[in-house]
Amino acid sequence: MTFTLRAYVAGDSSVCRVVEIPTPEAEDAKRLSRERTRLASERTRHVNRIRGLLSLHGIRSIKGLWGGDWRTQLDQLVTGDGRMLGPYLKAEIIREFARLHLVMDQIKELEGTRRDALIDHRSPFPGKEKVATLTKLAGIGELSATLLVAEVFHRRFQNRRHLASYLGLAPSPYASGDMQRDQGISKAGNKPARTLLVEITWAWMRHQPTSELALWYRERFAENGARSRKVGVVAMARKLAIALWHFVEHGIVPSGAILNGR
Repeated sequence: MTFTLRAYVAGDSSVCRVVEIPTPEAEDAKRLSRERTRLASERTRHVNRIRGLLSLHGIRSIKGLWGGDWRTQLDQLVTGDGRMLGPYLKAEIIREFARLHLVMDQIKELEGTRRDALIDHRSPFPGKEKVATLTKLAGIGELSATLLVAEVFHRRFQNRRHLASYLGLAPSPYASGDMQRDQGISKAGNKPARTLLVEITWAWMRHQPTSELALWYRERFAENGARSRKVGVVAMARKLAIALWHFVEHGIVPSGAILNGR
């Protein structure tokens, strides 16, 4: 290790690579995105649990899951065979609703914290200006932009391959004898960021249908079956990540993309 360090200090950059350690502020900013993702998953689980319990007794729908008079409805619901809800079932559903609304209140509180972090010049959130830049693109809202900057664009990348590697979207090399080729993506990078990019990619195709990236996806993958579409959206996520990186760092608008207000 000592010889490696000496060689690097002497100017031989081929002996090792320097890892850029993120600042404590950049690491802390990730909590905004990761906690919200976890809370959103918890909200979905509670909703599915309530619907599952009701469906088990022949009740297919209930209004007011996000608020309203759900408690009044529970008193009036009748099972598929004409009975009122059992007292223990009803009590379990009430507790599920309590947990659901607790999670929803926490999401609301977290959203307020996120908005304050972007407008307060004293907040340690890195890359506030990059969030504003990303929201200029149609289809990328403030929430997605904030999470994207917190997870990805607060860092510096030397080139597009470094960005793809960080996201786990770079191809894995395969070598055997005289055969050398790239295979599927490595998935060795930042999993929350990779998941977020795929979600943004689906939104991009909906809100930017005339962009060059969306046209490329539809021409190459859209008509070739479900598996092809799944593979294609990962490939497009890599291309979109690179295009957004060029946009926030150099102001290069993705080809054919629509800007808000135009």
